[in-house]
Amino acid sequence: MHFRGYTYRPMCIGALAGEAQPMSVFVWVMIGIAVWHGTVLLPDRFYGGLVGAFLAAVTGALVSGYLLPAPGIPPHNPPGIEEALWPIPGTLTALLILYRYGVWKEVQARTHQGLHS
Repeated sequence: MHFRGYTYRPMCIGALAGEAQPMSVFVWVMIGIAVWHGTVLLPDRFYGGLVGAFLAAVTGALVSGYLLPAPGIPPHNPPGIEEALWPIPGTLTALLILYRYGVWKEVQARTHQGLHS
């Protein structure tokens, strides 16, 4: 499709059928990073430290953003508030799992150290 006078399709025309819009993916990653910033207020017991927490937050945001409410990348550009809310459960779940695993590893290390003392 050719748009007279434009190098690219104007935004007001929107996406063509079957054309994915990566803006929602960008929003998911930014929400994951925003929630990750709150981890500095917690004791550093994340498995892998803050870098591990960062990776878990971004991965959780991408997974839940993609899967919720229906699998796929939404075609809306710009994305709505819903696209900004769906990554939050995945981000929090991934951070919780990583934190609990880090605490478990600490307890295991202390128990193992106590046995050999």
